[in-house]
Amino acid sequence: MKISDITVMICDDSPLVIKKTGDILRKIGVAKTIHASDGEEAVEQYKASKPNLVFMDIVMPKKTGLEALREIRSFDPNARVVMASTIGTQSNLISAIKEGAFEFLQKPIKEDDILKVVNRMLKE
Repeated sequence: MKISDITVMICDDSPLVIKKTGDILRKIGVAKTIHASDGEEAVEQYKASKPNLVFMDIVMPKKTGLEALREIRSFDPNARVVMASTIGTQSNLISAIKEGAFEFLQKPIKEDDILKVVNRMLKE
């Protein structure tokens, strides 16, 4: 699988974060991105689209990123969900790992971090 073949979902309640992350993904060669602005929408979008990779904020309305991660992983145990947060990193990191997160990134997410995660996913 090539980077141009994958679908990436970006889940964040900030339109700016969705835009910036999408711009980085397109710059590195990802052709298809989908978006969700809250945890509930993230679960629905995941079930409908089955993206190869998900970048998800932890703090979101309706359903937190951790709740959405738990639900997505119960639907698809092989889901690759990258959690991102600026708040209370240590406890969120532990929770995200326990819930099966593929990776945990500190916000603001940098292009290098996204590239490393995408390359790791392609190798697995």
